[in-house]
Amino acid sequence: MYKTLLFSIDSSPGAKKVIQTVLDMAQLCQSKVVLLSVVEPPENSDPSHPEQTSTEAVASLLTQAKKLFEQRGFETDTIEREGNPAFVICDIADEVSADLVIIGCRGIGLTDEGREDSVSARVINLSPCPVLVVP
Repeated sequence: MYKTLLFSIDSSPGAKKVIQTVLDMAQLCQSKVVLLSVVEPPENSDPSHPEQTSTEAVASLLTQAKKLFEQRGFETDTIEREGNPAFVICDIADEVSADLVIIGCRGIGLTDEGREDSVSARVINLSPCPVLVVP
């Protein structure tokens, strides 16, 4: 089934809500979890989440998430990369041979203005494997 799950986590409140879905999927499928967080260049970042431009904040987020997953008994790896989130997520999915990418959705892709800029929409279109978008 899904042996390797790639969970792209950021510091948004919505991404933290996705953790339970990832835990449930990992338990159901007895999967390894790869935690990914992308450091965004300041000029390309979402102004409502400036912490994604800080390598220290991203490293701390990954450490906390890894600790949570390991406390629940899941094998995890963490990856921190810099760049455009959608492209990085898809590249890492290919690198780690992910069977499923799990990402949160901030909802901006639900409007005509946000549809083109939505990370989740781009990942759906570019991913080398199935994508689960959790609202």
